[in-house]
Amino acid sequence: MDEKVIQLFDSLKTAVVNGLYGRMAHVSPDAAFEALDWKSVNEKPGGATHSIWEILHHLIYWQNYCLYLLDGGSPTSPEHAAESWICPEKPVNEKHWLDTIARFMSGLSSAEEASLIDLEGTILAKPQESRIEVLESLIGHNSYHLGQIVMLRQLLGAWPPPSGGNTW
Repeated sequence: MDEKVIQLFDSLKTAVVNGLYGRMAHVSPDAAFEALDWKSVNEKPGGATHSIWEILHHLIYWQNYCLYLLDGGSPTSPEHAAESWICPEKPVNEKHWLDTIARFMSGLSSAEEASLIDLEGTILAKPQESRIEVLESLIGHNSYHLGQIVMLRQLLGAWPPPSGGNTW
């Protein structure tokens, strides 16, 4: 393979990992959830449609959907958006909250592993889509909703987190 093509694929893989973990222009998932009081994650400040807890479950739903596609599965797409906003019981304690964040972060790790495999390969269930397109979709979706979480944290007076973060 040509050296420039190899460099291009290496750059693409780096961009995928940067997007997954909120580097460059994206919000870091670590920062989005850092030091967030589990008791506040069900609030909907300022008339918000969804709580942080609901958004986190929505992120997990679509992340799992994308990972299943990347693993060669054929998930059923929901007929209506509301079907991807499945939110079980509210967090009952801090451990429940942290375990749910850990599920999301584990999915990011799985997506990173998937980014190391044949990015230009197609998706079995959707042959018109490449693996990189599914990963790009996941990155964009996560970034959008992590931005919503930051906005909700701002409305709750809980942003920036202790480690810092953009305040604009």
